[in-house]
Amino acid sequence: MRVTMRIDGAAAAADIDRPGESLLTTLRDRLGMTGSKNACEQGECGSCTVLLDGDPVCSCLVATAQCEGREVKTVVGAVPRPVRDAFVSCGAVQCGFCTPGLLVSVADLLDREAAPSDSQIREALAGNLCRCTGYEKIIDAVHVAAEAMGDMR
Repeated sequence: MRVTMRIDGAAAAADIDRPGESLLTTLRDRLGMTGSKNACEQGECGSCTVLLDGDPVCSCLVATAQCEGREVKTVVGAVPRPVRDAFVSCGAVQCGFCTPGLLVSVADLLDREAAPSDSQIREALAGNLCRCTGYEKIIDAVHVAAEAMGDMR
């Protein structure tokens, strides 16, 4: 089965063996797009978060067949430079395994809310687990990114 979609703004097509193949598997194994991480494969950790038609989803839970004609944005296409820079400058990145999903979730939040409160940040990141940093540096990074993006607007 051939599935066509747009990924990070470019047309893409993937030949999948079964309709239930996850978008995460298709991205990583068929299309060589390894930015989204494969951790739990149960939608519990958020490492594989992508935007599907503008909404954050765990790509391990979405069947590729459901993506026909849809827009997928991975960490490569969804995350503005100020968000990435803020994570680095604030030390919000350690092992890096959760980072792609966190970055996508933060980009989505900042697209909706220019200056989020701590509680809004915590709610937006509730589906993303980090085992290394704690969350304070991540929250600091979101505030720094929000300020930097506000300067760009």
